[in-house]
Amino acid sequence: MRPLELYIHIPFCVKKCRYCDFLSAPATPEARQEYVMGLCQKIRSYYDLGGLYHVSSIFIGGGTPSILEAQQMRSIFDAIRSTFPVDSDAEITVEVNPGTVDKLKLMAYYNIGINRLSIGLQSTDDQELKMLGRIHTYQDFLDTYSLAREAGFRNINVDLMSGIPFQTLGGWEDTIKRVAELAPEHISAYSLIIEEGTPFYEKYGEGERAEARRRRELPDEDTERLMYQFTKNILQNYGYHRYEISNYAKEGYECRHNLGYWNRTEYLGIGTGAASLINNQRFVEGGEIEVLTPQNQMEEYMFLGLRRIKGISKADFRRTFGRSVENVYGKVLIHMYQKQLLEDAGDNIRLTEKGIDVSNYVMSEFLF
Repeated sequence: MRPLELYIHIPFCVKKCRYCDFLSAPATPEARQEYVMGLCQKIRSYYDLGGLYHVSSIFIGGGTPSILEAQQMRSIFDAIRSTFPVDSDAEITVEVNPGTVDKLKLMAYYNIGINRLSIGLQSTDDQELKMLGRIHTYQDFLDTYSLAREAGFRNINVDLMSGIPFQTLGGWEDTIKRVAELAPEHISAYSLIIEEGTPFYEKYGEGERAEARRRRELPDEDTERLMYQFTKNILQNYGYHRYEISNYAKEGYECRHNLGYWNRTEYLGIGTGAASLINNQRFVEGGEIEVLTPQNQMEEYMFLGLRRIKGISKADFRRTFGRSVENVYGKVLIHMYQKQLLEDAGDNIRLTEKGIDVSNYVMSEFLF
């Protein structure tokens, strides 16, 4: 039996954040219940597929999955466990927004078998949270974090966001230190991306971003680069290591589900808009199947694998594709080495610090 990761999408939230382009929206309790019932039915429809795999990780994302009632979450996990063999040590994560859970709900989640929470904080500054359109304050987060610990959770991630309008370098440093002092096992620190179709895009998209930086409404590129460097240096002092471009963990608490994505472990997405990769076929629920060619697979191997700080393994590339990475990408590798954007580290090829700053460019060079 092969390992399989499950992603379950819950497309509901209390209120859409101003930067969010995810498939999510507010809904009535009746609509949420109807969705959960349909979701459970869909999960059970994979019974035959379930017999071919063992589930190594489960990630419930959204939206705001924690908007669901405890019984609805239990129904989802009953459906999963009656369809798929779930490893006894599987990593099982649920995304949580402060203000959408109480102690009883968290205790119920823990008793269901959920063993990891990913709490969306973004900032410890209430003005920045308001700017983002978040529904909570920093104190709401602290309350949620404390309740999660009381409920028994010993594996918690906290999401943070840099590059927020009017955010300063000092403000970002304060956010990182405040969260690190709480000692969550994992911290994800992402830079704000202005996505089309969001309120932020209307204000900062296209040519507006440069003007917003000139007005110092958005941090400039140099400040954003410093924010990234500060993140690594500060978190290192608190015992975190960076194992992926935007992710930091205490030893042994790297997110196994995300590592599976970057390693191209097969995954099945269930729920509105959820994506899957099965037998080198990629599809979104309700959409057409894309069969990945060997070239497509090599591209993904490189641009996903290079997100990891340790990079990609030459031996594993040869084992997977029957060819050496130098044979396939020799000219690109030489060019990247010369520009000091990649480095050869024995069996591994990885981004340099300089390469991390322009990682999107580096990864695009591996597309055929």
